[in-house]
Amino acid sequence: TRGVFLVQDGEICDARYSKSCGGRSELFASAWQDISVPYLATVSDAAVEHPLMYSEAAAQVWIYASPEAYCNTTDGNILRQVLPSFDQETTDFYRWQVTYTQDELSGLLQERSGIDFGLIERIEPLQRGPSGRIVRLRIVGSRRTIVVGKELEIRRWLSPSHLYSSAFVVQTEGGSGGAPAKFTLRGAGWGHGVGFCQIGAAVMAAKGFEAEKIVKHYFRGAELKKLY
Repeated sequence: TRGVFLVQDGEICDARYSKSCGGRSELFASAWQDISVPYLATVSDAAVEHPLMYSEAAAQVWIYASPEAYCNTTDGNILRQVLPSFDQETTDFYRWQVTYTQDELSGLLQERSGIDFGLIERIEPLQRGPSGRIVRLRIVGSRRTIVVGKELEIRRWLSPSHLYSSAFVVQTEGGSGGAPAKFTLRGAGWGHGVGFCQIGAAVMAAKGFEAEKIVKHYFRGAELKKLY
């Protein structure tokens, strides 16, 4: 493929990628500038068409399920081709969950954002992209209420490093006075989900799809051209 480039309208494409889209890829505008990039559209990462997850109801059904998708795999031989050794221990990237106590979450948010929210009362998605990734999130505390976005900032605030993705729904347990005792985030995918899905592409290759077909599956409308 030396000298071969992905091109649309005479321009070399900005070929974004993530580890796992979670079953549907995300729009460029959900992660970065509010512009439309035609070849970074949302695509179903499967032989069948999956629904769009803009609503809370649709996102919840999607995330609680484990639908057919190329990146829905635990095949170690495939994962070793695309993941560095320290990531190969992770097998729950397609559907995952993380749980925080009230103290853990309030402390984490203060450390990561620099804002003292007090007791965390609610975590409310305000806007989702078509893959279910949250673009704008409202965090309601006893002292402060803040809207955070886009997806990378949400992931930074809600994890000591980076949350797998912003495609998650929140379950709460216990507590009193409007402040739950425990928060469980159930999520889908690994990374921003825009463009090329590394694990999905590896599975497509293992199934016998040719390289050009794999690339065109993720970057719709683009062409492969030899430029030198």
